[in-house]
Amino acid sequence: MLRIDEIDQRIIASLVADARSSYAEIGTVVSLSAPAVKRRVDRLRAAGVIRGYTAVVDPAAVGWSTEAFVELFCVGRTSPGQIASATGRHPEVVAAYTVSGEADALVHLRAADIGHLERALERLRAEPFVSSTRSTIVLSRLVDSPGTQAGVPPSNSA
Repeated sequence: MLRIDEIDQRIIASLVADARSSYAEIGTVVSLSAPAVKRRVDRLRAAGVIRGYTAVVDPAAVGWSTEAFVELFCVGRTSPGQIASATGRHPEVVAAYTVSGEADALVHLRAADIGHLERALERLRAEPFVSSTRSTIVLSRLVDSPGTQAGVPPSNSA
């Protein structure tokens, strides 16, 4: 098992904050040379800790400003794999999770408007294993931290 130390955590937090940061820029933050940062990043990638890099797009900027969280209630013994496969077919699904509590899964949806959201919900409800849903529409985002979304604790150093 790969041991991740405080410097690795700070490197990861730097990449989560800005994946386009150079090794030299990250090195300045973590007090290492650029080659040392590169070696650590390569090791983290090889171990699967860093799985890739992506662009973070503002959904409102591309016209998808309506979002909701939908609790799925499933029939029988629906497996997480079945839920993942089915929800992955819907372009409005941002994420899907198995959860504890009454619901079997929680699905995060984004859509252009309420009509689009309603159509997406109807398609989701039509999945053969879905017995019912309960939706909560997002009014505003209060906190949207890329570090904590990626499972990386916020860095205490700036």
